[in-house]
Amino acid sequence: MSSMPQSAPPQRAGMFGQLAHLSRAFWMLNIMEMFERLAYFGVRVVIPIYIAQADEIHGLHFTQAQKGFIFTLWALVQTGVPIFSGGFADRYGYKKTIAVSIAIKIAGYLLMATQRGFWPFTIGCLVLAFGTAIFKPGVWGSLQRTMDKSNSSVGWGMFYMLVNVGGFLGPPLAHFLYGFSWPTVFFGCAVIVSLNFLMLLTYPSVDAGGTKSGGVWQTTVLTITNLFNLRLITFILIMSGFWLMFMQLFDLLPNFIVDWVDSSSLVRALHLPAMFTTQTTRGPMVAQEWMINLDSFMIVLLVVWVSHLVARMRRVHSIFIGIAVASLGLLAAGFTMSGVSCLLGIALFAVGEMLASPKMNDYLGIIAPDDKKGLYMGYANMPTAIGWAYGSFLAGDLYGRMGEKAGLALRYLGEHGGVPAGVDRTTAMESLQSVTHLDASAATRLLWNAYHPYKLWYPFFAVGIASAIGIFFYARWVRKYEAADI
Repeated sequence: MSSMPQSAPPQRAGMFGQLAHLSRAFWMLNIMEMFERLAYFGVRVVIPIYIAQADEIHGLHFTQAQKGFIFTLWALVQTGVPIFSGGFADRYGYKKTIAVSIAIKIAGYLLMATQRGFWPFTIGCLVLAFGTAIFKPGVWGSLQRTMDKSNSSVGWGMFYMLVNVGGFLGPPLAHFLYGFSWPTVFFGCAVIVSLNFLMLLTYPSVDAGGTKSGGVWQTTVLTITNLFNLRLITFILIMSGFWLMFMQLFDLLPNFIVDWVDSSSLVRALHLPAMFTTQTTRGPMVAQEWMINLDSFMIVLLVVWVSHLVARMRRVHSIFIGIAVASLGLLAAGFTMSGVSCLLGIALFAVGEMLASPKMNDYLGIIAPDDKKGLYMGYANMPTAIGWAYGSFLAGDLYGRMGEKAGLALRYLGEHGGVPAGVDRTTAMESLQSVTHLDASAATRLLWNAYHPYKLWYPFFAVGIASAIGIFFYARWVRKYEAADI
């Protein structure tokens, strides 16, 4: 018998070949996300300082616990609403959903620019969070429908790179704008996000693929009933620990850097210009927003390449490695007062983020039914909702008790003769220097050695490692349900 010739299995296209086959809508959506992230991170990377840094002259001077409370509410709105708005994006159309979200985000930025009272400012934050919550499922659902299994890994990697182009440009934008005033930061970001109204005109509408019948109640019921999936619920709970740890890079580390990290040697060695530095009582330091920005810079340079390298790896395996590496990076960033060590920790964190975060969206998009892409992209916010909300509450409490330099200065004064009359958080370090006859750097080292504020990172590291262990066992469990390339 003669045998029929066997055709060779189709070869996966190279990285550039996969990118070349992505549609125009894919690229336009990426640019929209880049603008949105430019505005968003222009605010997010500096707002911990504006809200709660004791020595920020024109800041709001809320307590660390109040900052944690604001971020908890922010997290619940921004990442809780998409659990339901993802289903509405499928139902009513992605472009309509995106347009509404842009208008709401502009209103949020304007409120934050003009309100200084605790509740009025918090409401502004929540309006911005609500607009962001509606924006994400519309964009992510559209993106997922422009890709397939053969190019989704590189596609999500490219998306994540362009997101971080916006994230990278946000901090220098904020650094420039708050040179004029804090309100200018928020007004500038409102202008930038409004550019997305124009971007909506640059590509044809992507079919949402969802059922167009039924109303609000039916859509809500669909969202809830789809959650009764043991595999999905388990994945969401495990990834919640990752996001609890992850968000501290943006919510907690900025205050920690301003309070404790000494990067003056880097300023001197590299002769950094003024745009990269900030003047402090300890001398010129690398601005905290530029240090945090190393995360986005590395992602812009490497994430597409990293995503291509791990394209053949099971998505859950990449997530496992990424969570473990990011947890180690966050611990390293806050373990010493050295600016160099902090930057190395942020770099390690970025490597872990590149391995874990894009793959989470990729994984949920692949396992989602074809007519529920927006719904599942909404579910992608559930781990962030749980982890970020509780992490904000935990971080506000821990930093207020264990990490805030002004609070520890008051504690030291109280334990060594009492706090002088009229001294509060805003003048605590000046009073400590006066009492101890130490300069700002020596007084900071005194508090570091007395109270070991680096220990506040231990709980976040432990949660991250627990999540990595959880995803390791999850990967073994779901192997029997999933194809080998998922």
